Amino acid sequence: MRLDKYLKVTRLIKRRTIANEACDAGRISVNGKPARASYDVKVGDVLEINLGSKPLKVKVLEVSEYATKETASTQYVVVD
Repeated sequence: MRLDKYLKVTRLIKRRTIANEACDAGRISVNGKPARASYDVKVGDVLEINLGSKPLKVKVLEVSEYATKETASTQYVVVD
C-alpha cells in the first residue's frame, strides 16, 4: 500500500492530500530515510512523522486497505 494511503487509512494523518504534501516536503521518513508518497509500506517499517511540535515514531504491524475507527490503531504501535 502507498505511504500516503497508509497514513490516511490508519488515521495518523487526517487527509491523503496532506499526507502526500508532507511526503513531498520531506517530513515523513521510513527506516530513517525520507520517503515519497508512492513508497510501498511493509510490515516492520518504522515511520517518523514530523508534523507539529512533537515528532511521532510508529512501527507498522499490519497493512490493510480498509480500517474502521476502532481497528485503525491496531495497525501500528508507537515507538519512543
